[in-house]
Amino acid sequence: MISISDGKDIHFRKAKFDPKICPPNCKRPCENVCPTFAISEYGVSKNKCYGCGRCITSCPLNLISEYEYQLSQDSLKDILLKIKPDAVEIHTEINRKDAFQKISKIIKDADVKLKKISVSCGLAQSNAQPKDLAKAFWERYEILSEHNVQLIWQLDGRPMSGDIASTTAKAAVKLWERMQPILPPGLIQLAGGTNGNTYKFLSKDKIPDGIAFGSVARKLVQPLIEETFKTNQKIYENPDKMAQAIEKAKTLLNPWKS
Repeated sequence: MISISDGKDIHFRKAKFDPKICPPNCKRPCENVCPTFAISEYGVSKNKCYGCGRCITSCPLNLISEYEYQLSQDSLKDILLKIKPDAVEIHTEINRKDAFQKISKIIKDADVKLKKISVSCGLAQSNAQPKDLAKAFWERYEILSEHNVQLIWQLDGRPMSGDIASTTAKAAVKLWERMQPILPPGLIQLAGGTNGNTYKFLSKDKIPDGIAFGSVARKLVQPLIEETFKTNQKIYENPDKMAQAIEKAKTLLNPWKS
């Protein structure tokens, strides 16, 4: 699967700052809040930063900015033909119907045999209402109908939050409960604000088709990734650390299995 966007999106950004202008006596709150240990005296490691934005708001001198790194629409077709993914995730916003249609056409013209297309959208980046979000999903449904693949509607409750609080999980579930009856045909996946508390707010006879744990999963396993990085290894090259990472991931999955 590859993940793309039809416009500017917080899922496709990274932080940056010039360490040379950072005051030597700074207490470095940016480094303390970074969940992936991407910040050091040398600046931001682009390989570790996933764009959560915590450092940007934590800097007392506003020295940290962001930049986009998403795929160019001009190169998207070539990349699809090269990678030949079996699924595509498209991040969109409510008012970007025309831009979404262009992305859909590029995917169609590439003629890649996809099994699934996921559309990710939420309310956090706009002042819209659930009915507006439902309308946006129905518009995407009509656009994607010619692809003849399984569609997944990903409700992005609180994107990139990585928050483990119950209130965040509850907010994500509440959005799903309001949207579930008015979404177009397809699978529904819960994302954005999901964490280990999410299952507590769902009844056993009414659950989404899938759930994504992106940000909170990163927070769980990143310390182990850091430890293996210090030994010039990838985590999958270290059986012990990999086993520990899997056990941490299971803490998110086990409640759903039971």
